[in-house]
Amino acid sequence: MAALDARDVPVDPRSKERLSASGLDYRIVDMSDPAQQRGFARADARGFLDKEPDDETIRLMGEMMSERRNIGVYAPGGELPVATVDSWVTPMTVPGDAGSHIDMWAISAVTVAATHRRRGIARNLLEGELRAAAAAGVPIAGLTATEATIYGRYGFGPAIPVSHLQVDARRAGGISWPAVGDATTVEYIEPEALRTALGEVHERTRLDRSGDIPGWSLRWRRMAGLVPGDERSRAVRGVRAADADGVTRGVLAYTLDELAEEFGADLAIRHLDAETPEALRALWAFAVNHDLIRTLRADLRPVDDPLPWLVANQRAVQVTVHDHGWLRILDVPAVLAARTYRAPLDLVLRVSDPLGLAEGTWRLRVGQDGRGIVDATADAPDVELGVDMLSSLYLGGVSATTLRAAGRISAAAETAVAIQDAFGTAAAPALSIWY
Repeated sequence: MAALDARDVPVDPRSKERLSASGLDYRIVDMSDPAQQRGFARADARGFLDKEPDDETIRLMGEMMSERRNIGVYAPGGELPVATVDSWVTPMTVPGDAGSHIDMWAISAVTVAATHRRRGIARNLLEGELRAAAAAGVPIAGLTATEATIYGRYGFGPAIPVSHLQVDARRAGGISWPAVGDATTVEYIEPEALRTALGEVHERTRLDRSGDIPGWSLRWRRMAGLVPGDERSRAVRGVRAADADGVTRGVLAYTLDELAEEFGADLAIRHLDAETPEALRALWAFAVNHDLIRTLRADLRPVDDPLPWLVANQRAVQVTVHDHGWLRILDVPAVLAARTYRAPLDLVLRVSDPLGLAEGTWRLRVGQDGRGIVDATADAPDVELGVDMLSSLYLGGVSATTLRAAGRISAAAETAVAIQDAFGTAAAPALSIWY
C-alpha cells in the first residue's frame, strides 16, 4: 500500500489565497467533529443529487471519509461547505510483473453547490489537489468522472476505457459450461460472505490488471446490500465461483428487477471479479443462462471481456465503450520509469502542461528487458503532446495511432506506431470501481 498519508498534506496555499480573496474559506475538514462530518456528508449528497442522508448514512460516510483528506469550501457563516473534494494516496497497478504499481493521488467527491457556480471554485479545488499532490511527491493523479468535459482543462486524459454490456438473454443462445475437465463450481453466498468475497477477490485480481486500485470497506458493504437505507439492498444476491480446492476465484453481486408485463426479470450486475478464466466463464454462464431473464446488463467491464465470444449468438450482446478512469501525470520521469514496455523504444517527448507541473522535454529509452530510462533533454522532439494525451497513453489503453489521426499528438506515422508497439499491453487496462 501507499506509504504517504494524504491527510498529512496541507491545503494548497495558492488556492487558499485565491478563494480567500472571494470571501471563501478553503480548508481541511475535521471529520472527528460531528458537525463538520455531517455538513460534509450533506454537501456531498447534495452535489451528487442524492437524497438527504440519515444519521446512519452519515456515520458510515464519516468512517470512510476519516481515512481520506477532505476539503471543504465555506461561505461566511455557512455550516455546510459550498464545495467539496476528498483525496487519498493509493497504489494503481501498472504494466509489469504482477503487483507492479505506482502511487496515485485519487480524487473524489468533487462538488460545487448550484448557488456558487462560475466563481472559480472548481478550478481552485482541482488545481489545488494537483499542486498538493505534486508538492508531496506523488507522481500521478486519477479520478472517475461523472461529466466528461470538465477535467481535460486540468491535464487529465481518459486512460481507462471500459465496456457497458447488454445481453438479450433470450437470443444469446446460452453459454456452454462447464468445459470438459473444468472443476469450477458456482454457489450462492449470504450477504456477509458476499461482502468478504468481493473485497478479497478484488484485492487479488487488481494486481494483474493495469489501472485498477484497491477498494474499501463501505464499497463492498454497499455492493453486498449491507448499507442501511439503500433501496436496492434487499434485491442484492451473490454467488461465488470456487476451484477444485474450494477456493473462491470469482464473485458476482447482482440484482433482479421484475418485469411488469410478464413473469421474468432483468438482471443487473453490481460487481463482477474473477481471477481465473474458468471462474469468469462460470460466472458469466450463471448470469446468461439464468432462468426467466430477459436482459442482462453489466458496466465497468474491461474492453477485452470475452463475453461476446462465450455466447452462441454474438449479435445478442451490445457493447458500448465509454471513458471511465482519467489520469493526470505530475512527474514524467517517475511515471514512465514505473512501468514496463512491450518493445524497445528511443523517443524524445515534448510535453506541454497548462499548470507547468509536467512541462518539459524527455528522452525515454526502453531496452530489450522492457524497462524504461527517462532523462531531461534538449534534443529535438520526436513527438509533441499535452500532458493529458501522455496520461491517456500511459497504460496502453488508448492508441497512439488513433490520437495522431485525431490530431491530438504531433508525430510521424512510424513514431506513433512505435509508441503503440511499446506502450500497448496484452490485456486491456481496467478499473472496476467508481471513486
